[in-house]
Amino acid sequence: MLSQTTRETDAKLASDAHNHGVKTARSRKARVLLVEDEEDLVSSLSYSLHAAGYQVSSALDGTTALRLATEQSPDIVLLDLMLPDISGLDVCRRIRASSQSHQPIVIMVTARGEEVDRVVGFEVGADDYLVKPFSVRELLLRMEARQRALPDENDSASAAPSKGRITIGRLDVDADCHQVFVGGNEIHVSALEMRLLMHLLEVPGKVRYRRELLTEVWGYHPEVSSRTLDTHVKRLRQKLADAGGYIHTVRGVGYRIVAQAVAKGGRPSAGTDHDQPAR
Repeated sequence: MLSQTTRETDAKLASDAHNHGVKTARSRKARVLLVEDEEDLVSSLSYSLHAAGYQVSSALDGTTALRLATEQSPDIVLLDLMLPDISGLDVCRRIRASSQSHQPIVIMVTARGEEVDRVVGFEVGADDYLVKPFSVRELLLRMEARQRALPDENDSASAAPSKGRITIGRLDVDADCHQVFVGGNEIHVSALEMRLLMHLLEVPGKVRYRRELLTEVWGYHPEVSSRTLDTHVKRLRQKLADAGGYIHTVRGVGYRIVAQAVAKGGRPSAGTDHDQPAR
């Protein structure tokens, strides 16, 4: 077990984060599922997260994690990759493949820090990736950054204006209800995927620069910035099926969304202008 001094230090870091504005009304009520097989780390992190105002439950293996994810509908899942029964990657895949409309924020917390590990983590649906050892303050900052992608249910009179429904080709998006439809069939997307999609849809046809998307969607620059964006766009395209081709790559610049898909081989469908390389 970790020492009492270590626990008190972690709790102080959590409290300091609150005092510096890291914690919001939303994070005070957020439900966190901590999936980690090291009991000492579970004990320490649970203590710190409780001190920061989070509701915390924990699982020491993947099977329990999947059951609790279904029963409790957590807002955030802190997920280790190396679990005794099911790989954390498989746990993330199953969470993302769930038919539940509520999709939690998934932050992978692992000792595997190679670029290929990060990329695979993002490809299976992680929203963020934190390498051990890490500071409690950094974890809290990342959790808060990810929560900014979620609609705030506590907002009332001060709430942002309704964005209504946006339709482009076969794609129909209701941002207020967090629903995406392709050809009338609902597609389940994560909060971060919805945020990325909405930024592309703000002005259909307009190129959104990579740095712009990373800043506005992620709130900070992840370590694997370009690959992070690319893997999330790839996953979003796969989820949108035939409408995924509406998301065009502007080589060396960023992405844009238009009403016609790009066919295989890179040739746009009839009536679509070609993606232009950066000049």
